[in-house]
Amino acid sequence: MNDLGGREVPNWVVYVGNYGYLYMMKCGVLVFNFSGAYEAGEFLPWLRKQPAGMEVLDLCGLEGTCCYCSEDAAAEIEGKLPERLPPLRWLDSGDYHYLSCLLARREKEPFHLVLLDNHPDNQDPAFDGVLSCGGWVKALRERQPMLQEVLTIGPEGCPQVLEDAWIEERRGERVYLSLDKDVMDRAWARTDWSQGNHTLEEVKGWLGRLLDGRLEVAAVDICGELAPAKGATPEDLNVNLKTNRELQEFILKRICR
Repeated sequence: MNDLGGREVPNWVVYVGNYGYLYMMKCGVLVFNFSGAYEAGEFLPWLRKQPAGMEVLDLCGLEGTCCYCSEDAAAEIEGKLPERLPPLRWLDSGDYHYLSCLLARREKEPFHLVLLDNHPDNQDPAFDGVLSCGGWVKALRERQPMLQEVLTIGPEGCPQVLEDAWIEERRGERVYLSLDKDVMDRAWARTDWSQGNHTLEEVKGWLGRLLDGRLEVAAVDICGELAPAKGATPEDLNVNLKTNRELQEFILKRICR
């Protein structure tokens, strides 16, 4: 946090003369730290050196968060969220993909969800009403009236390509993009879930068209890390670091223009 005039504000906020607080929302990054994967893989140290403003929510040790999110844990997470969310969010491993539901529920205007994932995350909850990494899309459909539709790319039985016609038919409308790196082959990502066979170039191709200005992008979130506690090797961490760097630079170059 920065201390500006005795008031704590996130790192992506700057003070501009008589204009007061100017929120650098177009280029801010929010990082959720549950597993320590970003620190272990040297991604967090790399992020700290980048020009984009960054805020880290340290949630290590918070109970009731792995794969399933208890009501108490959800309340604590939501209580730690900044009032204004930056556009790029790193969510940690796929075990915490339910964060997308908590974040997208804060959208106040109609939007479409585009999910790039090897799993549809649309399951019924195993425990009544408990938010989970495998059922957050279904929960979002039920809890967010601003959600217009969901386009899922990657899982078996779902589209494997992004049709340009889909974008053209929604030109000017808002989209929330959620990427689980398990949609990619292990050459590009090492995760703790079964993985697809898409390449990083394919994923960047999808993102590039979604971020080319025809759609209004509400936010982009990314998960799919692998922590040492889940068996990550130095090679795994290095693969993820390279992909994370490339995704960060690719996305911010388009949303910060």
